[in-house]
Amino acid sequence: MLVSLTGTGPLYQQIYRSLRNAILTGRLRSGDRLPVTRTLAAGLDVSRNVVLIAYEQLIAEGYAVGRAGSGTFVAAAIPDSMLNVSSIRGVPAFQHHTATARLSAYARRILSEAEADLPTPPAVRIRYDFTYYRASTADFPADLWRRLLARRLRTLDLEYSPARGDATLRTEISAYLRRARAVESTPDQILLVNGSQQALDLISRVLIDPGDSVVIEAAHYSGAREAFRAAGARLLAVPLDRHGLVTSRLPRGPRIRLAYVTPSHQLPTGAILPLDRRLELLAWAGRTGAYVLEDDYDGEYRYEGRPLEAVQALDRDGRVIYTGTFSRILFPSLRMGYVVMPPSLAPVLTRAKWVADRHTSLVQQGALADFLREGHLERTVRRAQVRNAARRAALLRAIEKHFGDDVEVFGAGTGVHVLVHFRHIPAGHAEALVARAAAAGVRVYSSASYYLRPPDRCELVLGYGAMTEREIAAGIRALQSAIF
Repeated sequence: MLVSLTGTGPLYQQIYRSLRNAILTGRLRSGDRLPVTRTLAAGLDVSRNVVLIAYEQLIAEGYAVGRAGSGTFVAAAIPDSMLNVSSIRGVPAFQHHTATARLSAYARRILSEAEADLPTPPAVRIRYDFTYYRASTADFPADLWRRLLARRLRTLDLEYSPARGDATLRTEISAYLRRARAVESTPDQILLVNGSQQALDLISRVLIDPGDSVVIEAAHYSGAREAFRAAGARLLAVPLDRHGLVTSRLPRGPRIRLAYVTPSHQLPTGAILPLDRRLELLAWAGRTGAYVLEDDYDGEYRYEGRPLEAVQALDRDGRVIYTGTFSRILFPSLRMGYVVMPPSLAPVLTRAKWVADRHTSLVQQGALADFLREGHLERTVRRAQVRNAARRAALLRAIEKHFGDDVEVFGAGTGVHVLVHFRHIPAGHAEALVARAAAAGVRVYSSASYYLRPPDRCELVLGYGAMTEREIAAGIRALQSAIF
């Protein structure tokens, strides 16, 4: 029999699948008439309406056509033949050829960066991961977030968003930054981006021409370096000390366009730039005509002393571009960040965002706006602050217990990572140390990728925001056993 009731699901779906299979396998060919609905219904002992619904689905999906007074027939061109590349003119779906690509200068620049920064799965099972870019899933109110997303999906706007982002969300971010970081802005100065990396890319494209200079800290976020080099920038590294960027060593030059800094928690050393240096940095920007790109990637967390206001809060000349991300506070796959644009750059950065990808996910923008407006973000940060303080204390106790005077710890006063400097292990041994730790089930991160010129001693960046206190203690113990 051409049609049979087999499988699961509603009867009309079973009839639809049986007829569709007959069409795809050639038992029913183009132009063939489908069984009369009354006859088929009687043969299958089902209601004629069930058969009519199955036929309507076949017609709606392009497998059949209805002809008034004549019946229903197999379509001349079924949709699968249009979607299956291998069926077109008998050309195989996959053909392998070796071709030489003529790459742009931009492509050659991004290929010149080491591939070590690309995510790769671990070769062994990792029990203790001292990642520095992820928050604890236990600290995030996942059920609440799902409810907010579902609520927004029920009223989903199918049109394009403004390039800068949802107006309600921009208003909430502006108000939040004023409360939390003393950042002054209007909603029109807020640009929503797909994480801080897109912010770096857009800013580089707007401000940097090949051959221009960008000032960076001697140790810095490698993603920023990649964005600047991709734009053709010449990088000028400025030394660091225990207080962060040594502003007295800032260079001068006619083509310095930008200074990239992490003043609230220097990445990776953890230093906090003092007020006098922040003012000196702004004065330098005024003299050179450069912009300051302030990356405040984890400024929400501080455990000692009074928080310093952002450099942007001190800016009176519109020289500071301030960036932040919700991916660090909430979860990495959120891919939601923001730029506080100086008025002089707002039109061009907005246009650059529109050219890049039009806008960031509307559903997530709406859910995040609700998350901020209803006070959930600040409650999440306060809860994480308490838990991170306990994790930090557990990490410092474990390091002291297992390493003692063999190491020096930097940057423990804020953020969710520390820099551990090994006094007696040369920098060249860092890669082998990381490999031995991984073999023991401990993932740690060398600081070497943060430098243009590696330090003279081995350094590890240890994050603790995604671990429990017990995991931290056990992980440090396992790390000590793997190293010594």
